[in-house]
Amino acid sequence: MPAQPRHPLPADGPEGPGGLGAPGSPGAPPAPPTVAPPVDHALGLAHFNDLPFAAAEAAFLECCGSLRWAHRMAAHRPYPDLGALLAASDEAGYDLAPRDIAEALASEPAPCLHDDAPRAAHLALRAAHAAYESRFGHAFVICLDACRPSQHVDQVLAGIRVRLAHDPDEERSVTAEELRRLARSRIVELLAADPRR
Repeated sequence: MPAQPRHPLPADGPEGPGGLGAPGSPGAPPAPPTVAPPVDHALGLAHFNDLPFAAAEAAFLECCGSLRWAHRMAAHRPYPDLGALLAASDEAGYDLAPRDIAEALASEPAPCLHDDAPRAAHLALRAAHAAYESRFGHAFVICLDACRPSQHVDQVLAGIRVRLAHDPDEERSVTAEELRRLARSRIVELLAADPRR
């Protein structure tokens, strides 16, 4: 899941069922390189700049669940280019108060596996999320843009293990940074969609 998944995690991959197996398992085929076609972000940005305010705000809420963040992002249009939009996203993210971050976290779904993933993978992910939420009181969020889909489950489990050792203040800071990264990633995906479809 590019960006904190709003989609199920892959059930299988080169690292074994559910991505939970050991890397480099014998007989595992190498993952083919993924090359994305060039995207004309300007086309999506021009369309986005012209949306009615309510529609733009709703679209931004899909990127970050803080109403204050989405309202600010929609109100500051038009954006001249993608870089300016992403910079504004970061700036608005740094300005979020704790209650705004809590609101954003409340809208974040926990990563889930496809139904056909092994039961052990479902149990491991569920237990890890339960432990995290019990300690910190909110959903675990992580941006996985740098990882192949087959690595997502392993990265989520490893991230939870590491972050369970954080004290609440440290984890609050890490969580806020992950929300900013997720918002950026989701904005790029949003603008990559062809508005003519």
